[in-house]
This record gives sequence, structure tokens and C-alpha cells, in this order.
Amino acid sequence: MSGQALLLYVVAAIGLSVTPGPNSLLAITHGALYGHRRTLFTVSGGAMGFAALIGLSMLGLGAVLQASAQALAVLKFAGGAYLVWLGVQVWRAPPVRFDGVQGGARVTGAGLFHQGLLTAVSNPKALLFFGAFLPQFIDPARNLLTQAVVMMVVFVVIEYAFEVFLAVMASRITPWLERAGRRFNRVCGGMFVVMGIALPVSR
Repeated sequence: MSGQALLLYVVAAIGLSVTPGPNSLLAITHGALYGHRRTLFTVSGGAMGFAALIGLSMLGLGAVLQASAQALAVLKFAGGAYLVWLGVQVWRAPPVRFDGVQGGARVTGAGLFHQGLLTAVSNPKALLFFGAFLPQFIDPARNLLTQAVVMMVVFVVIEYAFEVFLAVMASRITPWLERAGRRFNRVCGGMFVVMGIALPVSR
């Protein structure tokens, strides 16, 4: 992965992380209910889940590269089409609603970790998304394992930092998400459409 591709990947990973999803909503919920310190268990579980999903996606990409370099190009265009479709879905999605329940039984750190982990790995759309997203930045001429590790670490660090931020700001950001959620979805959806069109044809 070249320096330019890495920079584009960082920008795209930030855009992906700030898009509302199950794990970000879980971080907000747990931040509001249990405090941001205990929510670190939740965020850590989600980070491990995302790392596992990226690893599975990269294993699939490795098999594609072994079969044919041209197959990666086909996968890029198919992935680009999926990103466009996903962008349209995000654009049309209703605004995020926060339905936190105050109080409740005390949950252990292990319980919070498992909730974050299961929320990440039980979302099949995440695996499909990584399968469409990661190939856009793969350079077949470079070592796949190195690129996989770099992309995994970069995404997990960005996602972890953003979810911690959400947990800390839970009491402040939830009213904003409910108030500006539809506009936020349209911005994120537009980003996915642009990526889906531009990335497969870029070098």
C-alpha cells in the first residue's frame, strides 16, 4: 500500500467509523448507563470483533489474489457497486433514535466486553462491507499480509477512539444525533456513493 493509498484509507476509515452503526449506538448506550470508563470493556470487545471480521475478509481476498489478479479488479467493481447501494440505504435510513433505559442490573466488565464483541461479529453486513471496502486499497504487487495488518490496526484504532469519544460524550451527543440524524445519514450516505464510484477506477 502506497503512502497516498494509506492516506485515502485513513480518511475512508474515519468516514466509516463516524457512520451510525450497532457498535456506535451500543457505545452511546453503555456510556450513558454505565459511564465511559466501564464502557471501555464494550469498546474493546467491539474492536476485537472488527479485527476478526477484517481478518476473515483478508483471508478471502488472499484466495482471490492466488486465483487471479484480474479477479481482484472484478471484486473491486462489484464492491464499488455494493458501496453505492449501501450509500443509498444509509441516505434513506431514518434518523438514529436513542432509547436508553436508566438503571437496571449491574453488568460485569466481561459482560460488557461480550456484548461489544457479539454486536460486531453478529452483523453480517459488516463482513460484506469489509469485503467490498478493503479491496479498493489492496495493491496486488505488495505483500498482502503486511497490507492486511496495516489496514486492521488503522481501522481498529480509529474505531476504538471514536467509540470512546461517543461514550464520553454520550449525554451530549445523543440529542444531536436525534435532532440532526437525517442530515447526518445523508452526508454519510453520500460519502459511500462517492467512494463506490471513485475508488474502483482510481489507481
